[in-house]
Amino acid sequence: MPRASRFRCPLVPLVLLAACDAGLPPYPETRVDTVVDTLHGVAIPDPYRWLEDQKAPETRAWIDAQNAYTDRALADVPGREEIAQRLGELLRITSVGQPIERAGRYFYSTRTPAQQLYVIAMREGAEGQEQVLIDPHGMSEDQRTSVRLMGVSNDGAVLTYGVQEGGQDEIEVRFFDVDARQDLADRLPHGRYFSADILPDRSAVYYTSHDQNGPRLRFHVMGSPMEQDRVVFGEGLGPDKIVSAAITEDDRRLAIIVFHGSAGTKTDLHWLDLAKGGPVRTLVDDVEAQFNPSFAGDDVILHTTWNAARGRVLRVSLANPARSEWKEIVPESDGIIQSVSTAGGRIFINTLKDVQSAVDVYDLDGNRIRQITFPTLGTVGGVSGRWASNEAFVTFTSFHVPPTIYRHDVATGEQTVWFRPDVPVDSDALEVSQVWYESKDGTRVPMFLLHRRDFQRNGDNLALLTGYGGFNISLTPYFDANAVIVAERGGVFALANLRGGSEFGEGWHRSGMFGNKQNVFDDFIGAAEYLVAQNYTRPERLAIEGGSNGGLLVGAAVTQRPDLFGAVVCAVPLLDMVRYQNFLVARFWVSEYGSSDDLAQLRYLLAYSPYQNVRAGTAYPSILFVTGDGDTRVAPLHARKMAARVQAATTSESPILLRYDTKSGHAGGDPVDKQIEDGTAMLQFILWRTGTLRRS
Repeated sequence: MPRASRFRCPLVPLVLLAACDAGLPPYPETRVDTVVDTLHGVAIPDPYRWLEDQKAPETRAWIDAQNAYTDRALADVPGREEIAQRLGELLRITSVGQPIERAGRYFYSTRTPAQQLYVIAMREGAEGQEQVLIDPHGMSEDQRTSVRLMGVSNDGAVLTYGVQEGGQDEIEVRFFDVDARQDLADRLPHGRYFSADILPDRSAVYYTSHDQNGPRLRFHVMGSPMEQDRVVFGEGLGPDKIVSAAITEDDRRLAIIVFHGSAGTKTDLHWLDLAKGGPVRTLVDDVEAQFNPSFAGDDVILHTTWNAARGRVLRVSLANPARSEWKEIVPESDGIIQSVSTAGGRIFINTLKDVQSAVDVYDLDGNRIRQITFPTLGTVGGVSGRWASNEAFVTFTSFHVPPTIYRHDVATGEQTVWFRPDVPVDSDALEVSQVWYESKDGTRVPMFLLHRRDFQRNGDNLALLTGYGGFNISLTPYFDANAVIVAERGGVFALANLRGGSEFGEGWHRSGMFGNKQNVFDDFIGAAEYLVAQNYTRPERLAIEGGSNGGLLVGAAVTQRPDLFGAVVCAVPLLDMVRYQNFLVARFWVSEYGSSDDLAQLRYLLAYSPYQNVRAGTAYPSILFVTGDGDTRVAPLHARKMAARVQAATTSESPILLRYDTKSGHAGGDPVDKQIEDGTAMLQFILWRTGTLRRS
């Protein structure tokens, strides 16, 4: 159809869009409404409000039409079988999670090449024979029911696990008698849980759940009706708070953590004395800082940002927890403390320095004993162990190094491989490097790159750029099958360390929060401009991808700089920042973004909100929106509304596609075949729209 047919009034009853690419028909019909909200005197059109109703027949018909259109668009792109085969080689492997040791038993999740889903297994002793305890393969015909290991009682006798449907965050919590090899009778019904710990005598469970009223810590007596469960803590806390609890290693205390939203800028700590009884006691609830506890006998080891934006470590005796008695044992330094763990009578501190991971071991007085080293630039996934044990487990990964679990002898420092997956990747042929570039305001930002060792900067290479930039989360090199495939095909995979994360401490985080959020988008756009300016690629061959908060990132980038990218994958995204706080658990995120309920915050949200900044008559690059009904964290309405709006607005022939799964969601749990199917579609789209593959 002629290009002229794309120019239209944005508010008409029904539109039938022109063909978006050679050989493709017009987009599916999408009704356009004249809904306009007035917030604080500001008129804000919302022409696709009707797509917020997920169950409406008209919405379901529209989703079906969009899926059919996307399937047709990708059907004639060659290379599907080749991509799927390579993804299968990288994903159909034996995979093992970091183990939980209890009373000489080692519990972990694992999956073999022949299995679609992770099972929960156990070894009697670190080198014992593997025994499968929980196998979800028979729980559903379509293999979309998965299980999640939540915890194990300190005597190793009862395992707690969650049963998850599709990609939902909500689970059913079950308790498994390890010796009897059967579930206990009691279950916590389908819901949103942050913890569940059973008492040593199996008489009761402490669990934290979240509903529309907010989080509550409850006490459930085994064998009694759920209606009789007693609220132990949380009365009065609203839906913007998160509560988690855990029984300590000695079974004497219940630690309680309150998160003030997901931003991670403030946490409160409380505890319950299970041995002596009495009310919930407070350790700290009046400081605007993070407090993350680890227990060392009668001491609490606190990782905190209190008076230390890059983090420090304090030691607190619960026998005398007055703040005046708190002792600093590891002061703030030029490294960023990511996490603190206790094992074998020692303290393990995982730090970042210039976004490079290191783990140091200290004693209780803060004396540094040793540093744990790793073979290349990569990521330490955390240290786990028991205070009374002599071992700790550490997981290390990089773009081209699959997650490898090391068993660390705390007394001697000897480290052995507990599990290393056999993945067919020629790691020696690939190279990880770190570069630095300047953002719009002159801030220096680091970025990791993966490519072949013989890579040539000729300005015509495929590039895939990703990032996150939020919630105090740092991104460091991790094994990614898509990254490996891009690099093997001669391209470059880039991971930018944007403001909003924790790469350089709380100051770096806050410089990407609230009204500073535009810094995050500027950093990402700066990364793309660097890749082009340094001849790694050119805009037509540059793809970007991001999910969740990263979906917001790429949504803002493409609405602000549509000329800079050839392809965009926007997965499970936040995109309507004017209304986001009204759906699902989004109140958790007001502490990071702000809310349109506040006039000052509305102004900056409106300035960057991708959905409100789609401009009719703009030539947008190809975009693939990915979401599904199973996303109970970020409402899939964001992707639905945004896809409709960009389809209506764009003047280019680059396709705007929506891939919508009726079961997949935010929390994972998909079978391997589904992961391969989804990964293949994403890579097909990227390779097609960056000129590597051509439609027949």
